[in-house]
Amino acid sequence: MEHSFKQQVCYCDTDAFGVVWHGSYLRWLEMGRIGFCDDMGLNLIDLQKQDIVMPVTNINVRYKASAKAYDNLVIKTVISKITPLSVTFEQTITNAETGVLYIQAAVDVVAVNNAGKLYRRFPDIVKNAFDRISKEALLCSV
Repeated sequence: MEHSFKQQVCYCDTDAFGVVWHGSYLRWLEMGRIGFCDDMGLNLIDLQKQDIVMPVTNINVRYKASAKAYDNLVIKTVISKITPLSVTFEQTITNAETGVLYIQAAVDVVAVNNAGKLYRRFPDIVKNAFDRISKEALLCSV
């Protein structure tokens, strides 16, 4: 499964030279992960009401090129690894017209309760959603 969306770079996302500020990419990556979870049927607000929050524990971003003001971007998100404790999202941000790669990122997420205590295994509602994705990926590869 892949989640993808388009985003135009706003002037406020750039520095004084019209180059995208590095932190703006992180917000778009977060939007991609939220959209991916929504596509899986995991509404993060509903999960929080069930005492489940999924914070980022590790993020590795490789900046390949600089996007500029008013560029049209494509943010793609896939899951590359699922363990009982964590999930790794692989994400890219590219130029919608040229395909130039701006960002490659790997983001690890875990599940904690609202008090911040780590779940040693994903709660069933989350695990079941990830299991569905894994089964779909296997079916597509056959």
